[in-house]
Amino acid sequence: MSRPIQAIINHSALTHNLTIVRQYAPDARILAVLKADAYGHGLLNTANALKNVDGFALLELDAAISLRTTGYQQPILLLEGFFSTNELALFEQYQLSSVIHHTEQVAMLSKYKQHRMGVFIKVNTGMNRLGFSPKQLPQIIEELINNQHIKDITLMTHFASADDPSEKASVSRQLQCFETITKKYNYPCSLSNSAAIINYPETHGNWVRPGIMLYGASPFSDKTAADLNLQPVMTLSSKIIAIHDLKVGDKVGYHGLFEAEYPMRIGIAACGYADGYPRHAPTDTPVLINNQRSRLLGRVSMDMLAIDLTGIKNAKPGDSVVLWGEGIPVDEIAKYAGTSSYELLCGLAARVDRKFLKSF
Repeated sequence: MSRPIQAIINHSALTHNLTIVRQYAPDARILAVLKADAYGHGLLNTANALKNVDGFALLELDAAISLRTTGYQQPILLLEGFFSTNELALFEQYQLSSVIHHTEQVAMLSKYKQHRMGVFIKVNTGMNRLGFSPKQLPQIIEELINNQHIKDITLMTHFASADDPSEKASVSRQLQCFETITKKYNYPCSLSNSAAIINYPETHGNWVRPGIMLYGASPFSDKTAADLNLQPVMTLSSKIIAIHDLKVGDKVGYHGLFEAEYPMRIGIAACGYADGYPRHAPTDTPVLINNQRSRLLGRVSMDMLAIDLTGIKNAKPGDSVVLWGEGIPVDEIAKYAGTSSYELLCGLAARVDRKFLKSF
């Protein structure tokens, strides 16, 4: 019998969330971000649920090839581009587009004469991660214009703080920088991640790049996914595999970090940090038992965690436990654990079985 933990992926929620993106950015084309195995949701099944999107964006070349060989004809953009001239033949063969963010890539393109490639030129407007400086941009555009193997050009940047309501000035500075240095070029542009799609409609441009909102999590600390009319796509669930009755003073788990102050009943669920649940999630992190809200107790182990069953009527081994998703937003678990929903979703272990459903 297989271990009972599983991640249920709701395709209907994915298509719903794509509709919400379109409502926020009705005039822009959408590049659905599928990096990191579609944020842990499974690349090809996620792509299937989003098959009507305008294009896909990801980092991994093998994943891009998998999308193309599966039959997707939309533009596919590699967000870090190519890393060697050897990869350019694959970009040509599978008709992939590339982000260009450093001069070495421009030099590689000048040496490769067969391919007509679409490129997104990334401009560093203040995040200082990837991209050409504003001073470099005119020369880079000139070089690419003169390269007859460049099919089309899009200009792009990335906002460092669009998810922070107190950082509106930062977004404005980056937007002003981008507009100032690109206004003389008549190229399409791509600026907005999930947070900017929602909060900064003036940044939508021609292509938006939703990531976390597609998967039903909020990019903001002050707004829930429900506030944004987003539906959870992944529900991580397991089952109770053991039950214990505690006396006053009994301790739970490694180092006895939780001590019973009154007689209690606890359940052990088949889920731990080796499954991707955060080891640093503290006592009181919420869980659902048979659709009743309860809490985590003590330290999360590699394969198991302890749950308070004291107030749960008729709890027994085999009962369902929801760790995050439907009824327990992943954003809430992330807040208790001092991390982000991005990390939790992307960190789901390969050993967790994923079940793909069109509806719950």
